[in-house]
Amino acid sequence: MSTTESDTQDQLNMDDLEALLDEASQSLCAATGEDVPEPAELLRPFALGELSPSDVDQVENPMEMLDEVELDLRVELGRTLMRLEEVLRLRRGSVVMLSKLAGDPVDIFANERLIARGEVLVMNDQFCVRVTELLGAVE
Repeated sequence: MSTTESDTQDQLNMDDLEALLDEASQSLCAATGEDVPEPAELLRPFALGELSPSDVDQVENPMEMLDEVELDLRVELGRTLMRLEEVLRLRRGSVVMLSKLAGDPVDIFANERLIARGEVLVMNDQFCVRVTELLGAVE
């Protein structure tokens, strides 16, 4: 097949495709009850807006986007298992034994995920936690 015949075959295929697309568009418009658009309306160039360096400067700092994100932060001193009977007997001043010893690091969770460990401190008569170890993606 010569180059001219190949070009003619490609042109026929494109003409056939355009005819099929026009027919499909008309059928779709008839089914939805819309007016059939003119071919010039169907084929219009895409207008890309102006891209200038000044537009890039106005993008917010990604860290600023995190200002409004809420997290459930929990510090776990330790765990224990108790029967319901024992829980009902708890009163002010009751002592509950935990699975960790005094001075052991506490676990810090964000949205139920362990993210760090730290130590409990008292500062100005308030309990605080000093982060001593940041953990990676721990499940």
